[in-house]
Amino acid sequence: MTKILIKRLSKTVSLPKYETSESSGLDLSANIDAKITIEPGGTAIIPTGIALSMPKGFEAQIRPRSGLAAKQKISVLNTPGTIDADYRGEIKVILINHSKELFTVDNGQRIAQMVICPVIQAQLEEVEVLSDTKRGKGGFGSTGKY
Repeated sequence: MTKILIKRLSKTVSLPKYETSESSGLDLSANIDAKITIEPGGTAIIPTGIALSMPKGFEAQIRPRSGLAAKQKISVLNTPGTIDADYRGEIKVILINHSKELFTVDNGQRIAQMVICPVIQAQLEEVEVLSDTKRGKGGFGSTGKY
């Protein structure tokens, strides 16, 4: 198991945790002094009150919570958000309200999930020609619907 160091930036913040023994993501909670209301179509940056130190070769991905997305149309705008191994600042989550209703974030509310993932840094080599494939330059939808 990989050890991730975590720092509370507030004494009242809840540390992320896996809700079940087989969960992939740790739930992140809002750490705010006052409620934040997100207008329909609007966004808000929500602090979590935590900072991380991860080993080189890892990242934390910030993803939407499926319940918020399915039931209230609340998602993470830059999903997945990336927390690099060398970032030591507070983790903040950019929420977007895709609904037609106001959405209010309360202190302590679970707003996103964080998945710790290995990262491979690739060495890029510039070439004049790339190998051919069956798909070729076919883009969005080029492999068919079914």
